[in-house]
Amino acid sequence: MKKIYMLALMAMLIPFLASAQLSITGKVIDQATNQPLAGASVSNGSISVQTDVSGKFAINDLQEGRYTLRVSFVGFNSWTTTFNLNRDRDFAISLDRISISAEEVIVRATRASVSTPTTFKNLSKADLEKNNLGQDLPYLLNQTPSVVVSSDAGSGIGYTGIRIRGSDPTRINVTINGIPYNDPESQGTFWVNLPDFASSVDNIQIQRGVGTSTNGAGAFGGSLNIQTTTRNDTAYAELNNSIGSFATRKHTLNFGTGLISGKYTLDGRLSNIASDGYIDRGTSDLKSFFISGAYYGKNNLLRANVFSGDEKTFQVWNGVPEAKLKGDNDALLTHYYNNIDYLYYTTEDSVNLWDSDKRKYSQFTYENQTDNYKQTHYQLLYNQTINPELSLNSALHYTRGRGYFEEFKNKETFEGYGLNPLDYGATAGQETDLIRRRWLDNDFYGVTWSLNYIPVSDFNVTFGGAYNEYDGDHFGDVIAAPQLGLRSIKNKYYDGNGFKKDLNFYLRTEFVAGKTRFYSDFQYRYLDYSITGTDKNLVNHNLNNFHEFFNPKVGVSYQPGKSSSIYASLAVANKEPNRDDYINAIAGEQPKSENLKNVEAGYRFNSSKVRAGLNLYGMFYKDQLVLTGKINDVGEYIRLNAANSSRLGVEFDGRWNINHSLSWAATATLSRNKIKDYTEYMDDYDNGGQAVKTYHDTDISFSPSFIGSNELAYRLMKNAELAILSKYVSKQYLDNTSHDDRSLDAFFVNDLRIRYNTSFKKIKNIGLTLLVNNILNEKYESNGYSYTYLYGQPITENFYFPQAGTNFLLSLSLKL
Repeated sequence: MKKIYMLALMAMLIPFLASAQLSITGKVIDQATNQPLAGASVSNGSISVQTDVSGKFAINDLQEGRYTLRVSFVGFNSWTTTFNLNRDRDFAISLDRISISAEEVIVRATRASVSTPTTFKNLSKADLEKNNLGQDLPYLLNQTPSVVVSSDAGSGIGYTGIRIRGSDPTRINVTINGIPYNDPESQGTFWVNLPDFASSVDNIQIQRGVGTSTNGAGAFGGSLNIQTTTRNDTAYAELNNSIGSFATRKHTLNFGTGLISGKYTLDGRLSNIASDGYIDRGTSDLKSFFISGAYYGKNNLLRANVFSGDEKTFQVWNGVPEAKLKGDNDALLTHYYNNIDYLYYTTEDSVNLWDSDKRKYSQFTYENQTDNYKQTHYQLLYNQTINPELSLNSALHYTRGRGYFEEFKNKETFEGYGLNPLDYGATAGQETDLIRRRWLDNDFYGVTWSLNYIPVSDFNVTFGGAYNEYDGDHFGDVIAAPQLGLRSIKNKYYDGNGFKKDLNFYLRTEFVAGKTRFYSDFQYRYLDYSITGTDKNLVNHNLNNFHEFFNPKVGVSYQPGKSSSIYASLAVANKEPNRDDYINAIAGEQPKSENLKNVEAGYRFNSSKVRAGLNLYGMFYKDQLVLTGKINDVGEYIRLNAANSSRLGVEFDGRWNINHSLSWAATATLSRNKIKDYTEYMDDYDNGGQAVKTYHDTDISFSPSFIGSNELAYRLMKNAELAILSKYVSKQYLDNTSHDDRSLDAFFVNDLRIRYNTSFKKIKNIGLTLLVNNILNEKYESNGYSYTYLYGQPITENFYFPQAGTNFLLSLSLKL
């Protein structure tokens, strides 16, 4: 009934199609060579197209009115004209090579273009602003193909995650202005460390699959290439305030000087986001800033960025037990007694398990069970146009991070932490409560660079690379033992270090022969990673790991007409194990690196009214690291290499501008994700050790067979828009056994967005946005985990992360 209701509501929004008659056409060429520029961007403000292989473009079905036409192409000055359209217009446009460095050149080296034979999606600042009311960046990408997002606190604020084609964040490469953002050791991305970062982003390119060569960890499912604030010639100030459900509030101040003396700009942002979260005690207190200063010379650009995030979040990362969420009192009792020695230490913990709301349950009751981390980034970006054909990009960067998470632990002994109990007034083996902090103190720094050579419009070469070092200290403190009256201990019980060197070079070429464009991209990557000292289990390490990877990529694209293109590519990527894989490995069984062969083939169509793409992909893994339930000598769960696994799928991404008031965008992914041979390990409490079970052709966890999204937007009047946003995700398995009793149910979620913009005297824009999430109050979970053990019989424990029901965010922005 919910789906029928939504379809009926969407149908009611569709008005009679307006008749449109006029067209804007033209041809874009290189002024110096008179050669056509294929792939130039052409926009009339609301509709964007690209030029075909002969440099031609067309924007059809327009009404009479005043339009501004803008044409841009990387490496060339943009061209703009404003005119009244009362008849068909045709333009002959010639672009001259850049005399002032274009901002786009900075990220060009690691990006795909309209003619690149790979799969990607571009999002502009305007695209992000529509939904930027306080939720983390992954939630602003939710309507893009093959994406599934989740939130520990259930509301999209705090710890959030994103998966692309079923691949988790450790397999999604993220760069900011070409500089790696993934943590070099865990390889994950933690958006909680960059709160409100979207307010300082100019554009994002999402590449699915291996994509182009980039810096940092290998892309095993996709990559996010982010460009921050770019040049703004006019001074501005913007105040953005949001409020919403769960006591959510966001306050953002953006400002910029505009271009001073034709050479200098300064831009900045201050942000604060706070929320109580949907889950009990799922609070977040997030602060951040962004400062960017730039110098624009005749043939060069120098930009310095400093941005920082400071977060404090309550830990809700244990989820809700299935017995609490879906079971009856008997099931909850069974769960309680099976886990009393591991999860429910105190009377308060036990009472909380029964008395709390089943969808909002949070295991931890200690008042300062929090995660605390501050991360500051420094970037110095330089672009030099050596001559019209040759330009150099380089960047120096440094990231400083330091923080901890605090935990209350009951029934612990000082000996378990390598400490002498007599020093703390305890007896040998005495159990007591302890409060501990686990710290991460790290430095990440390096240089990235690329040399771009474009002698003619139909040929270009990019030679680039990077060298980065990471130095991370991991240590833990026991800070208190309240049961013994000790509240000011600070004793380090483990202390380890990870040091990583990462070097890469890549050479990319593109050349055109008639209607065909050929593409090649070859990368060499060298890694040196050492782990020393003790880990959290008091195990001492002295490990040295070296890897050399060669990652080739080749492809071809063909443009049969001015509005369409066909492409195909083959890419290889290799990826090193993460820190936990190394330190938790069983002696003599070091993990292997992972290998991926990625095939992409697709068709793109782009006209003034319809933009669509259909893509087929195959991702074939060798030695993919997966969780199996296997434990090491100290009881830590470890990942093992699965010899062969694969992802096969088809993706659709389209947008139809039905008329000047109504547009419809939709994405769909249908996929098959399999591990050829999989071994499950289960703790055997009856006989000791672990039992083993083998599966064949089993589904990869967290890889739904269907993902679909929909955005139907209707312009109520000139400055007002109403949009329905829908997301459907099919069943996902929590582990790799394909058992239905270890899965997440399919969910269908609908959001409503209403936007209104106007101006008043000196206020350039007054924007009011209402975002009502989950308007049909769908009860669903988008993430979780599972483990199985033998205790008389196989017992499976599932844990889920429930997402919020109907909730809202309301934003008011003022731009001066």
